[in-house]
Amino acid sequence: MTQAIQVVSSLLILIPFGLAQTHRLSPTSGIYIVSNLLGSTILAVQALRVSQWGFLLLEGSWALISLAGLVVMVNTKRSTRSYTALAR
Repeated sequence: MTQAIQVVSSLLILIPFGLAQTHRLSPTSGIYIVSNLLGSTILAVQALRVSQWGFLLLEGSWALISLAGLVVMVNTKRSTRSYTALAR
């Protein structure tokens, strides 16, 4: 079961990355950011459970960076909506 979770989590990161590299998905899109956040968080938890510190550093950092990207995306959309509402 652990291997299956790791494979699925890795695919949550790799598929959007591949799509972004071939210009089929924007790296600033919600799907890209959320997929990276979910995949890297799950892999970070898995790494923590088995004390793989290097892998935890990589995936934990990836998760935090993805979370920061999600916060920026949400705040940007809120600001845009607020500005649009004020302009009307």
